[in-house]
Amino acid sequence: MNLIEIQTIFNSKGQPDQEHIQQWVDAALEGFNQDTEIVVRIVDEQESAELNEQYRHKSGPTNILSFPVEVPEGIELNLLGDLVVCAPVLEKEALEQHKILSDHWAHIIVHGVLHLLGYDHLDDEEAELMENKEIAILKQLTIKNPYLQDNQE
Repeated sequence: MNLIEIQTIFNSKGQPDQEHIQQWVDAALEGFNQDTEIVVRIVDEQESAELNEQYRHKSGPTNILSFPVEVPEGIELNLLGDLVVCAPVLEKEALEQHKILSDHWAHIIVHGVLHLLGYDHLDDEEAELMENKEIAILKQLTIKNPYLQDNQE
């Protein structure tokens, strides 16, 4: 069972409800055979920028930050990690990229969960593997490939 806790620090019209976020987390964790807990924190640009600067040493807000939990050996804990989503950045990106806002939310949540599972995009090979995994998960959710220009197939 995948438990999620949603911390809503920032509210906007286009934000998904807990049911949708749960569906996207479950889709990303399909085949991961252990119970998990994930915290999804929805924030404004200021908090996102502060966390991005503090933990990634990059300035400005970003769409999502993933914080995997490193559990010491011998301690049993189901917490996979935290996702910090900046709603205003997601809304801006969806508009600029001509994407359906809920589809973009799904993509970013799936992307964040994959980071919690250890996927990354630091080099071309890792990026291709991660993107293909995202595309396959989103396809199961009947969401188009987010990497195609203007979301055309």
